[in-house]
Amino acid sequence: MSDIKNIFDVVGRSMGAQMVRLNSIASNLANMESKASSAETAFKPLRPVFQTVFSDKYSETGLAGVDAVEVVPLDRKPELIYAPGHPNADAQGYVYKAPVNSDEEMVDMLEASRQYQNNLEVISTVRTLMMRTINMGK
Repeated sequence: MSDIKNIFDVVGRSMGAQMVRLNSIASNLANMESKASSAETAFKPLRPVFQTVFSDKYSETGLAGVDAVEVVPLDRKPELIYAPGHPNADAQGYVYKAPVNSDEEMVDMLEASRQYQNNLEVISTVRTLMMRTINMGK
């Protein structure tokens, strides 16, 4: 059962989903330079999985929102770096660097940030229109 009743519910869900997205990007950037002693233990970039959520009365209202249902690691191979003096180096002297692309993360962060800002604009516009409608009745 969905609890989407109005535009505020739609925008709220969307903003929540974008926050999950921004948090996963922050985690990726924070772990970008991390190094591990094996490919299995190396940090893998994270991405949220989104799902459309339809209103119970979708056929009447057309309202639908989005939820971030889970955050999954990407299936990327870590970068193998020869660093025999590193404390996490394996027996051959290699460390496994997290496969995080900073350019990709920054572009994704800009997009998520803009979508979040767009949702704030929607709320602001709806509130303004509601106030104008109320004032028309006075």
